[in-house]
Amino acid sequence: MEIQLKEQGNKGSFIALEDSKKAGEMTHVFAGEKRFIIDHTEVDSTFSGKGVGLKLVMAAVDYARKEGYQILPLCPFAKSVFDKRPEIGDVLS
Repeated sequence: MEIQLKEQGNKGSFIALEDSKKAGEMTHVFAGEKRFIIDHTEVDSTFSGKGVGLKLVMAAVDYARKEGYQILPLCPFAKSVFDKRPEIGDVLS
């Protein structure tokens, strides 16, 4: 599975692709210079139960660590991942 990052202005998304098919997308908006808000995660029903949502959140975590961002997970799914994984708390805003 490939995760692509697309950004335009103060908004962006992480898109999961499997064999050129869109498996899921997680959107975010920048809030200040060093923080972004995850506001929505959606996985295509064909890919349900395959860990697509988790891969999207972890891609955001990797990106935040690399670029020095903090993440505010307002999306209920993303928040549940942060609640269950204390090892990613270093990027939690």
